Amino acid sequence: MFQKFLRGRIRSSFRLLTAFALFLTAISHCADAQTPRERSFAFEYVAAVKDIPASAKELELWLPVPHNDPYQVISDFRIESSQPYRLHSAQYGNKMLCIRVKDPQPAGFTVTLRFNAARREHINPLLGQSYPHTAPKEQTDRDMARWLQPDRLAPLDDKIKGWALEVVEAAHAKTDLEKARAIYQHIVATVKYDKSGQGWGRGDIYYACDARRGNCTDFHAIFIGYCRSLGIPARFAIGFPLPAERGAGEISGYHCWAEFYVKDLGWVPVDASEAAKDPKRRDYFFGAHDENRVEFTRGRDLTLSPEQKGAALNYFIYPYAEVDGKPFSGVDRVFKYRDQTQTQ
Repeated sequence: MFQKFLRGRIRSSFRLLTAFALFLTAISHCADAQTPRERSFAFEYVAAVKDIPASAKELELWLPVPHNDPYQVISDFRIESSQPYRLHSAQYGNKMLCIRVKDPQPAGFTVTLRFNAARREHINPLLGQSYPHTAPKEQTDRDMARWLQPDRLAPLDDKIKGWALEVVEAAHAKTDLEKARAIYQHIVATVKYDKSGQGWGRGDIYYACDARRGNCTDFHAIFIGYCRSLGIPARFAIGFPLPAERGAGEISGYHCWAEFYVKDLGWVPVDASEAAKDPKRRDYFFGAHDENRVEFTRGRDLTLSPEQKGAALNYFIYPYAEVDGKPFSGVDRVFKYRDQTQTQ
């Protein structure tokens, strides 16, 4: 009898210990999940001006400069240039470098920007993504009215508003959050990440809605345009992506993303094109930007500082140059990164 009793107590204790171990494991996993991921890396941005016409009287070159915000810290910023330069502030908190050269030499010159970046995963914790409410508090956006206005390639006409209404009504969405989620789900489900052919990459909302394909610029033109047409502030940001695997290498091109504003939540991050490329992360990218990126500028239809002679820039991430007041395309570019530490 005693041995039977002892065996029962041992089995009961074993079950309790097993349950306790599983509980500790769950807590550990939750703690890991609730810590926003961070990434520290060095970045190099090189612009090489070449083949300047011999007749040129003046050349101007602008380069975007990354900024600090609640989710990224830029440090050890350095500039290498054989030409004098100035740093300027412009619209929407954007920063840029400008070089003006009189009687430039045809051989041109090179400018290199180097800096360190510490990027933090941007999660809106109020969406219930199992993150604690510890997101940095953002300052009031002085440009809020701008994020309800059209862009040149994303008008807010009756047709765009009608399409947006069809999406939210089909989803029975009532609140701004529900409407934004319905728009996001619609785009991710119906637009393909595809950079073949012509027309993609300009953020032309009519092209994107018709072709149902494109890159990140096209995905977010639809998202931002639909949100704004329904009175939901939405803003555009652009920078560079980093591979998820830590290491070093060259980056082939830009990446852009979006945010929308809801009164009780603040700015909510969205990355519809990444969600389309990785369907398993669709829920994640509605309310999150991962740490594998660095932001340079915000907004579209940009006026530079000092103001360019040409038209407003559709977006500003690559070098922009003018020769005698006209856009000049003779600028090569190279972008590189190197991780500094192994992070979570």
